[in-house]
Amino acid sequence: LYAAHNPKVKAGVAWYGRLVGASTALTPKQPIDLAATLKVPVLGLYGGKDDLIPNDTVEKMQQLLKTGSSGSEIVLYPDAPHGFNADYRPTYREKEANDAWKRLQDWFKKHGVV
Repeated sequence: LYAAHNPKVKAGVAWYGRLVGASTALTPKQPIDLAATLKVPVLGLYGGKDDLIPNDTVEKMQQLLKTGSSGSEIVLYPDAPHGFNADYRPTYREKEANDAWKRLQDWFKKHGVV
């Protein structure tokens, strides 16, 4: 959400962040509501076995991102659960976490962040 509102952001990465939810005063719009109008590229890293973020929601986000011009992408790790990058959780998946971390670094380099 921050990338959609701050013109100084060059690129962003979302680690299995929520895509939908109730509108509140703090978050009147959710990421899925802003996908088609994003101005900066965002890389989404999601687990295919995430019990908090359904695959159909991730797929819908992918389709909406394709309708925009931000160059955003989503990577779905088929066997990864929610929290696959959190090495202090039982859901940690070293292989997927290492790949995702490399993708994050490459993404930020590609888009002039580092």
